[in-house]
Amino acid sequence: MNNVAERPLNGDVEDDDEDDGGGLEAWERTYAEDRSWEALQEDESGLLRPIDTTAIYHAQYRRRLRTLAATAATARIQKGLIRYLYIVVDLSKAASERDFRPSRMAVMGKQVEAFIREFFDQNPLSHVGLVTIKDGIAHCITELGGSPESHIKALMGKLECSGDASLQNALELVLGYLNQIPSYGHREVLILYSALSTCDPGDLMETIQKCKKSKIRCSVIGLAAEMFVCKHLCQETGGTYSVALDESHFKELILEHAPPPPAIAEYATANLIKMGFPQRSAEGSVAICTCHEEAKTGGGYTCPRCKVRVCELPTECRVCGLTLISSPHLARSYHHLFPIVMFDEVTPSSQNDSNHSFPNTCFGCQQSLLSQEVKRRRIEVL
Repeated sequence: MNNVAERPLNGDVEDDDEDDGGGLEAWERTYAEDRSWEALQEDESGLLRPIDTTAIYHAQYRRRLRTLAATAATARIQKGLIRYLYIVVDLSKAASERDFRPSRMAVMGKQVEAFIREFFDQNPLSHVGLVTIKDGIAHCITELGGSPESHIKALMGKLECSGDASLQNALELVLGYLNQIPSYGHREVLILYSALSTCDPGDLMETIQKCKKSKIRCSVIGLAAEMFVCKHLCQETGGTYSVALDESHFKELILEHAPPPPAIAEYATANLIKMGFPQRSAEGSVAICTCHEEAKTGGGYTCPRCKVRVCELPTECRVCGLTLISSPHLARSYHHLFPIVMFDEVTPSSQNDSNHSFPNTCFGCQQSLLSQEVKRRRIEVL
């Protein structure tokens, strides 16, 4: 029996006695998997043009913002400014599937990086920690902290998938960390789940009830099909459960968790929190940084209570436990409590309406709001 092999474009060798993708060549299967023809449309002249999905996504994003703003306006919803969020990334063997290009693991790594940056931009007083699941074990990559670069660097060095996923081990691990959070902190878990099963050492339902009792909000974004246990977890803890259809949909789902969710009823009471506003140290001074436990020259900030050095803000002093922030961080957190009123979009056709008078420039940046066609018409009239 002759063993005939074909070398595809990506360098992998596949035997002809395996599934050959419906009789397609290697280069044809690449385009078939991407389904690139669905991103084309016919214009007025009969030519094929790529679909501009940016405008579609922008319109959908604005609709979601308008809906959220309308909901917040009709009901007084309290939101937590200080959040403690653990991101659980499923790196089991299911993450190596290629229904997301190039793989589920690569897509999750890319979108988690974007989410961490967006999260700290909208929640400067909050903290994030990273946990991965592989080989039936949950590993804590980074503890709760406020440095996005350290989280991203640690995650990119651990992107390897193997074994099975264990949802219970992940919940037990984050449960132990979040139980130490003070009462004013809002405890959250965001799980990015690739597998269709979970390999647990005990009763997962008991762990879910522990999370509910500890007031931990658990949300899950699935990359495969819907699972009952994930849906039950979110329903019991007050989180959200959704399944991503493709990479763009996955990006929308994960970024929806960046703004703070409504506070749990037990956390809706007011709390007074001691915070320190440290001054930046002199550039020529030498001191031991408590963050990295090494001597550093210049830069950093000095704790106003115990006078130790820290590298960046916001953070928590490791000596006296005082929360250290800067005034811009506190000011940026207020936009969730007092959201800006949604703007009304003005179309170019409405600018020609004589019944309405619109300003020609933006009140903030003073840039012109008129399109080129409107400018040309006004010049012709003058």
